[in-house]
Amino acid sequence: MALWKEYYTPTTIAEALQIRSRYGHDAEFVAGGTDLILDLQQGNHPPLAALVDVTTIEHLNEIRQEDGFVVVGAAVTHSDVEASPLVREHGAALAESCSVVGGPQVRNAGTLGGNVAHALPAADGTIGLLALGAEVQVCTLVETGGIETAWQPLLSIFAGPGQSKLRTGQMLAAFRFPLRRERQASAFDRIMRPQGVALPVLGVAASLALDEDGRVVGASIAIGPAGPIPFRATEAEAALLDAATFDESTVEVAVAAALAQAELRTSKHRASKEYRREVLAVLLRRVLNRAYTQAEK
Repeated sequence: MALWKEYYTPTTIAEALQIRSRYGHDAEFVAGGTDLILDLQQGNHPPLAALVDVTTIEHLNEIRQEDGFVVVGAAVTHSDVEASPLVREHGAALAESCSVVGGPQVRNAGTLGGNVAHALPAADGTIGLLALGAEVQVCTLVETGGIETAWQPLLSIFAGPGQSKLRTGQMLAAFRFPLRRERQASAFDRIMRPQGVALPVLGVAASLALDEDGRVVGASIAIGPAGPIPFRATEAEAALLDAATFDESTVEVAVAAALAQAELRTSKHRASKEYRREVLAVLLRRVLNRAYTQAEK
């Protein structure tokens, strides 16, 4: 049985959305295909009438600086994100998170947009983006056949594990996060369980901004999986902002707050809830201290 019947290579977002809308749920966008093609081959996704390849669309493969943001096209590969001087300078957490996705072959083919669109709460690229306060550009097909574009919060497109709020007439075009300010830095770390492919047990990213006295005046912490969608540890962030100094005791208060807020669970394929609690504490200490040290420089 054929896994798909038609394969399209549109050159514009409007054309891609028109094709997808024509087939409805019987078509899917594809870029690297590292998730979708495997799902089709393994019977986890029913055969499709059409695949719509978005890698031939202009600007979706670009990383650029624009209006105070780093903009990353949805079809940019993990390897290109990892190697980008612009991303490494202004969004270290994203570069580090993309550097551990799968193996080299997966990173060379898989895209940041596919990582996010798959809507898994443990997706490495998503965790890195979330800690950087990233927004997503959503393109919507309108009745005239053209498109409307809008930037919206990253979490706004997540409905649940593996479930996106995007409709068949919508697609992701890009992500953006603010340029790094002076005395600001981010970091990412994770632990995984190799099982033929690298399965994340838990990933943590943090971004910190400091004042001239070394006090934390901006904090963003992302953890996955710690709930049905990618998770912001807002209570831990508040603990850091409330502290007069950044020291070991401050970090421990933040760790305790994250553990109290996170919805950790046992997964038979990854790890127990108890193990994830231990891992979360270790990883959060690491990324907070690394981000703080980098921000001081």
